[in-house]
Amino acid sequence: MLLVMDVGNSNTVLGLYDGDELVGDWRIVTTTYRTSDELGILFAMLLNSINVRPSAINGCCISSVVPQINLALQQVCRDTFRTEPLMIGPGVKTGLVLQCDNPKEVGADRIVNSVAAIEEYGGPLIIVDFGTATNFDVVTERGEWRGGIICPGIQLSANALFENCAKLPRVELVPPEHAIGKNTVSNIRSGLIFGYADMVDGLVRRIKAEMEGNPKVLATGGLANTIAKVGTSIDIVDELLTLKGLRAIYRKNTDGTE
Repeated sequence: MLLVMDVGNSNTVLGLYDGDELVGDWRIVTTTYRTSDELGILFAMLLNSINVRPSAINGCCISSVVPQINLALQQVCRDTFRTEPLMIGPGVKTGLVLQCDNPKEVGADRIVNSVAAIEEYGGPLIIVDFGTATNFDVVTERGEWRGGIICPGIQLSANALFENCAKLPRVELVPPEHAIGKNTVSNIRSGLIFGYADMVDGLVRRIKAEMEGNPKVLATGGLANTIAKVGTSIDIVDELLTLKGLRAIYRKNTDGTE
């Protein structure tokens, strides 16, 4: 079995593959203070919830944008799963051509998403990942990563309102019934949800104007479904896109044993 991990600034998403089948997936809070021993216990508990023993894991593949936790993750793979993890980074075969000023600056999560999107849907593509930051990745029909856009994420903006405006409350990020809010909560929801949906639609329109062909717009990440329902530009929502990309890259760099 193959265990894949996408370590983001806010959450870490794990997936367990048995051959072609995703048999388990989990989302946990990303923290930098856990030791490899603590992580080993946590991962073993998650696997136990679907009756899988750590000894059943044959391979691990990790995408991380949080360098402080990487050593602990590598150690837990060695100690708990008795395997050397494949860390997404320079030197790893992806099949993706990076057409940018400095390929080393491109986040591992963006590379993984692009690889999965090309294999699953074909290019040209605009990939929108709703995470701590909202990333737009542009992929050509020839499988080339041309660049993109980075914006503050929705939750990050919501937190900024709460933390910097003394009288504004935290709100659940669900679409309001109307654009014009009648109370503080609906005002905030309208600004965040409708505002972000319109931002996505506007940026997609600008990106398309600079691309050839008619790219599909693919969304992933925690709030992808929410924004897709109120926006007009998103064609496909794939919440498991990053996990699929990790598995694809693992297979490109190994004999595919899982």
